[in-house]
Amino acid sequence: MSQPSAPSQETAPSFGEATLARYLDDLAAKIPAPGGGAVAALHAAQAAALVAMVARYTTRAKDADNRPVVDRIIEAADAARARSLALADADAAAFTAVGAAYKLPKTTPEEIAERTATINAALVEAARVPAAVVDEADEVLSLATELFPIGNPNVVTDIGAAADACRAAASSSQLNIEINVASLPAAEGDRFAPVLLRIEELVARADGLHADVVHAVRG
Repeated sequence: MSQPSAPSQETAPSFGEATLARYLDDLAAKIPAPGGGAVAALHAAQAAALVAMVARYTTRAKDADNRPVVDRIIEAADAARARSLALADADAAAFTAVGAAYKLPKTTPEEIAERTATINAALVEAARVPAAVVDEADEVLSLATELFPIGNPNVVTDIGAAADACRAAASSSQLNIEINVASLPAAEGDRFAPVLLRIEELVARADGLHADVVHAVRG
């Protein structure tokens, strides 16, 4: 089996500009980023793209009564896709910043204090980004749920795929939030408790929408 090609040494392009092959090469390589956080953000972006696609297929003459809702969903899904792509870049930057913070000198008390503050700030940002991915997945899942009863039935399975991608975005983000929160002082980490609780509800909603789509397909 052929091995992934080595990533280019030049500055990596943004996720919105990279080819799929380049992204996968970088993901497979022994480099700090991209990793699971970027993957989570791209799950959310793919979910948003699927919702937008189904909505665009729901612009037939017979869908005229629902056109205002469909147009709003298209606009919202396209915006969520753009934000999620930006979060993939933000995650890579945040992860890199955490690594750099841990490499700061720690010889004097002043250096130790500065290093600790820098590490904590970097960890907060590294948890904030996946928390924002959860927000995007939540919104996209709501759009998918709203679209499901009125969407073009010929592409209804793509709503199920969007639900699955939202679930993956949220559950993968949970891992990245928790690993960063675990290294933070409790006062800093506690601020992420609400989003961690919300992930459980989001996953249940995604599973429910997937089940509804399966039921629709089976008749």
